[in-house]
Amino acid sequence: MTSRAPGRRVRKAPAERRTEIVATASRIGLTEGLECVTLRRVADELGVQPGLVGHYFPAADELVAEAFTHATMKELDSLLPPEPGDPLEAFRRFFGLTSSADFDDVSKLWLNARHLSRYRPVLREHVTEQELRWCRRLEELIAAGAAAGVFGCADPWGAATRVLVAIDGASAYINTSADRRRAPTEDMPRTVAESELGLRPGMLLTD
Repeated sequence: MTSRAPGRRVRKAPAERRTEIVATASRIGLTEGLECVTLRRVADELGVQPGLVGHYFPAADELVAEAFTHATMKELDSLLPPEPGDPLEAFRRFFGLTSSADFDDVSKLWLNARHLSRYRPVLREHVTEQELRWCRRLEELIAAGAAAGVFGCADPWGAATRVLVAIDGASAYINTSADRRRAPTEDMPRTVAESELGLRPGMLLTD
């Protein structure tokens, strides 16, 4: 019977390793909360020493902030692609996705990050940057629809802000009483958007 020596660990390129660390931290943040994102926890998930994670992120707060941005940027590109196509269909798709339970984890992440940002300046900077990025993406979509005559909206930035506030308001109870509050509020963001965009009620419903 022969024995086989353990294989050598493949050394990853720095950019690849950093991306792997952030993606792992992002997954932990989404499923368990940003408080669970620590250098040791990420290292354990990856099967490496904490010192390796610390080499890329000497401060855990930096990793937490990067994890938040990675998760919300991925969600943004999924919900509002940079090249969304037809503005009306893009909005219908957007509300179809945000009103589903699949959006619950990222809603919890936003609540979690906004709370923690009160105490963590680095995270606060990332949260603010992502809020503005989401508003700009939605503003661009509204402006494109207004220019095409699809939407009747004279203030795309204001409309984008109010729509996102409606979405955040509807998800404010996601950690506690979502089961009792989802039904009365699930249409609120869509109806706010229809009003802001000068659309007839129900025009943003998906088939």
